[in-house]
Amino acid sequence: MSATEPMNDHSDRLQINAAAQQLSTRLIEHESLIRKLYIALLTGGHVLIEGAPGLAKTRSINLFAASVSADFARVQSTPDLLPADLTGTDVYQQSSASFKFLEGPLFKNIVLIDEVNRAPPKVQSAMLEAMGEQQITSGGVTRALPQPFMVAATQNPIEHDGTYPLPEAQKDRFMFFIDVGMPNDVTERRILDTVLAESVAQVSASPDARADYPVDTTTILRSTKAVANVHIGDAVRDYIVRLITATRGDGLGGEAAIDIRQPSSPRGSIFLANAAKANAWLEGRDFATPEDVEAMAIDVLSGRISLQYRAIAEGLTQRAVIKKILQATVKV
Repeated sequence: MSATEPMNDHSDRLQINAAAQQLSTRLIEHESLIRKLYIALLTGGHVLIEGAPGLAKTRSINLFAASVSADFARVQSTPDLLPADLTGTDVYQQSSASFKFLEGPLFKNIVLIDEVNRAPPKVQSAMLEAMGEQQITSGGVTRALPQPFMVAATQNPIEHDGTYPLPEAQKDRFMFFIDVGMPNDVTERRILDTVLAESVAQVSASPDARADYPVDTTTILRSTKAVANVHIGDAVRDYIVRLITATRGDGLGGEAAIDIRQPSSPRGSIFLANAAKANAWLEGRDFATPEDVEAMAIDVLSGRISLQYRAIAEGLTQRAVIKKILQATVKV
């Protein structure tokens, strides 16, 4: 702890890092995902996790939510889901002869939207205001959402029947786009041992199973203010701008833009700066570095661009294109 660092900041950071370390013992080889879930919560961001079935996407969010003493809701997306099922609705109360607004699951602190691409377009549109402005308008009345507020969504990339591709406007509101891949044989064995041990110990993996180091909302809100105060200098800001504008064809990294059909919006630079600041704070620093930006860039920017059809046909991915931009862009 530095001489100028408030005691609360140091204590809060230790508590959050301890909770993340505890989660890593139950989510094998998911340290990066765990870190980014906490970063999103600390910065008011949202996370989209993509991967094949059985890769612990939902389990990760459930256990993450269990590590935070905050209100949690899970929504299982289906094609017949309605906007009111998320936002809430006005219900007539016969006793008082008046309407009362019943809050939907979006009025919780952490909301898991499972298989989000199974929700119809009207439902996905209903999430835009909540994710962008952290408020919900229903019946002409705008209601603020509780703080902290975070949406963590999952989707399965290999199923297409009964799914609706996320509109670009909604994708742009996510801070992180995390791809969960298949484990190798060593990781697979560790996963098997962990799950079997949990079964023997009858450890619940439900949202009600609290972690050994639960982090309360007061700690999160106090840490959010500390993250906001992390310094991000002109050189780091310029590096972020070079990365974003490279997706539009500018600078040394702009050569990769030949494969990009839709570049990153300015939200990319904002989310990248906020993620870098939170990463620096979790590392115990009160200033962000180009390395913080680099560590966050692929997961922040990969889902924020779309590729030319030719590039897709050649087997290129958004993550590979962002990696090329990172390699070609000068840090300072």
